Amino acid sequence: MNWDIVAGNWKQYSGRVKTQWGKLTDDHLDVIAGKRDELAGKIQEAYGLTKDKD
Repeated sequence: MNWDIVAGNWKQYSGRVKTQWGKLTDDHLDVIAGKRDELAGKIQEAYGLTKDKD
C-alpha cells in the first residue's frame, strides 16, 4: 500500500479504518492523519496490543 496516497486521501481511508478498528475514535483518526506509525501505535493503545519483535 502506498502510504503517500493514504495520507493524501485520509478522509476516505479513515472510514475504512474505523470500520475495521472500531475502538479508534474520531480524535484518534485526526491525530493519525494517514501516518502509518501513528496508526499502528493507536491500534496497539486502543486494543492493548504490543509491537511484535522480528
